[in-house]
Amino acid sequence: MIRLCTLMAFGMLAACSAPQAKPDNESDSSSAAARTSTLLPVVVRTAKGAHRFDVEVARTPQEQEQGLMFRKEIAADGGMLFPMEPPRTASFWMKDTLVPLDMLFIHTDGSIAFLKAQAEPYSREPVSAGVPVAAVLELRGGRAAELGIREGDRVSWGGCAVPAERRATELNFCPAPAR
Repeated sequence: MIRLCTLMAFGMLAACSAPQAKPDNESDSSSAAARTSTLLPVVVRTAKGAHRFDVEVARTPQEQEQGLMFRKEIAADGGMLFPMEPPRTASFWMKDTLVPLDMLFIHTDGSIAFLKAQAEPYSREPVSAGVPVAAVLELRGGRAAELGIREGDRVSWGGCAVPAERRATELNFCPAPAR
């Protein structure tokens, strides 16, 4: 029980820190340009077909703490991926997040374990799948419903999601096909 509480507390940090100070010479547009240069393709396969997102990746603990806090908008086909290496039980909250988000908690087999739709801005209530996950994908609130994304749908990213764009990255996620 103590271990579970510790993991949940660590996971909650993914969205609860104060904004990082920018160097004086870094403008909002230059940080936005830096984010767009590191976009990763993510494909969600649903009963309606496949849909591609180009998302930022929160790789470091600092990036995971910041997440999508203080953003005023999220692109329709944008978002952020939080890889969990090794897989773990992750818990997020919406403190200092200005817009609603859909949170997709992804099993190690690529299936969506839990989908929290329209997570409420500023909420301090933890959101978790309650099981270890390989990643969490955050999308603009309401986007999952618009596209018919549901628990059990399949997710892949990197060159595994878009083989024609295969490139050298350690972030290829190629789950086995569903049986």
